[in-house]
Amino acid sequence: MEHVPVLLEETIRLLAPQRGGVFVDCTVGLGGHAEALLSANADVRIVGIDRDPEALERTRVRLARFGERLQLIEGDFGDLAELLEAVGLHSIAGLLADVGVSSLQLESAGRGFSFRREGPLDMRMGRSGPTAEEIVNRYSEAALQKIFAEFGEERRARRLARAVVEERKKRKLRTTGELRELILRVKRRRPGQREGRIDPATRVFQALRIEVNRELEQLSELVDQAVRLLDQDGRLVVISYHSLEDRIVKNALRRLAVGKVDEVTGRPHAQTRLIEVLTRKPVRPGEREVSLNPRARSARLRAARRL
Repeated sequence: MEHVPVLLEETIRLLAPQRGGVFVDCTVGLGGHAEALLSANADVRIVGIDRDPEALERTRVRLARFGERLQLIEGDFGDLAELLEAVGLHSIAGLLADVGVSSLQLESAGRGFSFRREGPLDMRMGRSGPTAEEIVNRYSEAALQKIFAEFGEERRARRLARAVVEERKKRKLRTTGELRELILRVKRRRPGQREGRIDPATRVFQALRIEVNRELEQLSELVDQAVRLLDQDGRLVVISYHSLEDRIVKNALRRLAVGKVDEVTGRPHAQTRLIEVLTRKPVRPGEREVSLNPRARSARLRAARRL
């Protein structure tokens, strides 16, 4: 399986590895971005974090030639400060978070991320926490509706939640195929028939993945922790893949770029600004990149510099 890192040139340019120092790739995956950073400057060290032990092991083997310049840690990026403190790091030159589900996870039927492959309803990026199977078979109808509506922006959230609850009275939903079949039936779609540009099951599977892995909650925590760990002129790059994630990143960066606001005048205190936003609008992949790597199509990159 070929690993194609998303928005690679833009990421390297904005992280500016020519400065040297310790960079954190907190979603190191199969190591595509980390490899480019290590290759860009012999004075760069990488701490790669991922909650997927299989991805870490593959990266360890693939990037073994960089020796001690690469350190890999199993953990959740929401615990960034704690993970770095455990290895003696209190400041860094840059941080990258590519928060999409990895190619490795999508291609592995046994992980249950993809409705295109029959497998167990798992969807965990790591080894702990509830699975998607537990969620669809145990959550109340109201809770499922909220997840489908908020995390998947699914217009038929209520009907789908009700259908899941009715179905599980007859049998437990255990596989990706069973869940997709139910979604198609509720939406009265045939296999292969699309809703606009996406498969009818896309939004529900996205919503469940976000709930299983606490992705939005962890992303909000990550941005705050990352900015406070950056050295002066340190760089932060976040690549997200749907509007919910991008909105969290945009709002967090905007807040940190403004600083504290005076309660009387309503004006921000310039000296309390922590960052300068480097991307006025999210950077999107060009047509050539999308044609070579269709999964990059929805990517949005935002970047900032520590003041």
